[in-house]
Amino acid sequence: MRRGPTVSASRGPASERPRRVLLVVGRLDPERDGVGDYVVRLAAALRARGAATAILHVGAPAEVLGARSVGASWGPVALLRAARAARAADVVHVQFAPSMYRYRIGIGLLPLVLRRPLVTTLHEYGWWRFERLLPEALWGRLEARRLADRESALLVPRSRRVIATNAAHAGTVRRRVPDLVVDVVPIGANVTVAPGVDRERARRDVRAELGIGADALLLAFFGFVHPVKGVRYLAEAVAALAAEGRDVHAVVVGGFESLALPGREAEDFERDLRADVTAAGATARLHITGFRGPQEVSRLLAAADVGVLPFTHGVTAKSGSLLTLLAHRLPTVVTAGDEPEPELVDGRRVAIVPEVRSGPALADGLRRVLDDAGLARRLADEGAQWAATRDWGAIADRHLAVYGDAR
Repeated sequence: MRRGPTVSASRGPASERPRRVLLVVGRLDPERDGVGDYVVRLAAALRARGAATAILHVGAPAEVLGARSVGASWGPVALLRAARAARAADVVHVQFAPSMYRYRIGIGLLPLVLRRPLVTTLHEYGWWRFERLLPEALWGRLEARRLADRESALLVPRSRRVIATNAAHAGTVRRRVPDLVVDVVPIGANVTVAPGVDRERARRDVRAELGIGADALLLAFFGFVHPVKGVRYLAEAVAALAAEGRDVHAVVVGGFESLALPGREAEDFERDLRADVTAAGATARLHITGFRGPQEVSRLLAAADVGVLPFTHGVTAKSGSLLTLLAHRLPTVVTAGDEPEPELVDGRRVAIVPEVRSGPALADGLRRVLDDAGLARRLADEGAQWAATRDWGAIADRHLAVYGDAR
């Protein structure tokens, strides 16, 4: 019988839960990497629950509480240092996405030297293989016997528990490793609502700073500005709406450079995107802020009327950008993913655009929300309520329950 995703509940009193947690990640740069930001927030939430939490990473030292670099990359030296540090922990929790480790499999060998219970969270899963030679059928047999995993090497097979951030990833793991318990623990917002932000003042001040009319409609995009985020189609949609006589603008809150799009690549993409914005005729209406700190992000989002995420592969429930927009009570328009997302239904929590990479389709989705005040209010209310169920305190409690089961 196929089992559904297991969602852990607390088992036993808090005194029986692990109190020493070692989080392991790739490079730790929370300002330029969404998973790094997740790890820092999770560590803080665990500490607030009384857990002594440390973070191990590679690369340059990070100015983050409890963080320590163990080397330049996840090679033999770093793995041995991590194993030594793990002796002081009750549980070791690895955050896995191939891009975090530069598509190298070194971290997948950590279980060979580890002598503590292992938990692995899968932030990306179901699409990559660290080698291409073994046939699919052989991988299936190795995974079913918990000997190796095509994406994480030994991490998934040797984990006491695996955490998935959405049901789709959990389903993939379960099909490959039927006897492995998978706990679905969602992520939280990247930026929570800043205390003391006055919406009316933010609306007035931000519009003045952008040089737009006091009554202009303001759309908000939040997140890293990467090729897969669809900002060029947002420019086309804004231009189309403006051609109808609407005084509409969009503020793109986020920077270009990240661990996934470093240095020169980010510069080249920014140049190309700005050319696309100009070609769309939206130069005066699409305002790119670059990276901003959490307080400023919250102020900018408080000034907006509608959120919009036109990702080229669609938006899923594991998007921190989506949760951030919803937490700020923005009725939000998103593009549909390749597969239906059970937690995101059109007209409930979000408005869904059925096409990706389409400025006209995105404009249609935005019109629905801009022209239907009742729909906009319902999306704002339902989205905010849903985001509130994913606060970091609750996420930390779920993790502590999983750690307790893993011991």
